Amino acid sequence: MNFDAWRHYLRGALLQRRQRPLAAADQYRAALGLDPGFARAAHALAYLYSGQDQDAEAEHWFRETLRLAPRDAEAWFNLGYFYQQRHRTEEAAAAFREAVRLRPRLDPAWYGLGLALAAQGHHAEAASALERAAVLQPMNGEVWYQLGMAHYASGADAKVKEVVQYLNRFDRKMTKRLIDHAGRKDLAHLIADYDPRF
Repeated sequence: MNFDAWRHYLRGALLQRRQRPLAAADQYRAALGLDPGFARAAHALAYLYSGQDQDAEAEHWFRETLRLAPRDAEAWFNLGYFYQQRHRTEEAAAAFREAVRLRPRLDPAWYGLGLALAAQGHHAEAASALERAAVLQPMNGEVWYQLGMAHYASGADAKVKEVVQYLNRFDRKMTKRLIDHAGRKDLAHLIADYDPRF
């Protein structure tokens, strides 16, 4: 372990928390200067630059992180999120796929993969990915809503009904949203007593 590199890295993390991104970046770069294989410092730079909308720098450091640590599922997830935020859905899907290949229980990556596939019009595949996310996050209303919408877009009406019935057990607001957006007036009786004030 290179203790000097770690000192710079920790200073960078502290500066980043104090909203001093330029000084933080200098510390992360100093850490990498002392230890060029320090993937954590490269990942910190990628994350920092993505938050500053410096896309070219962020992408470079994500790629450098993954060159140094190709089995880092979190880094693959963060790269996928970076691409998804920039509407680069094919690249996002590829990164999310790698994240879940490396860590099958990484639920945000399954969710991201589902959204990226849905954005490309691959709704049945999106539903499959979102089902994995829903199993891992059984009480996440947003995941279940997106799953219902993926089933709706792929024409799986019976599956939409199943999702609505499940979602109605714990998130009535999201249930109403799904019923409205999927045009399922036939299920409106499930939320007939819904009051948005409560």
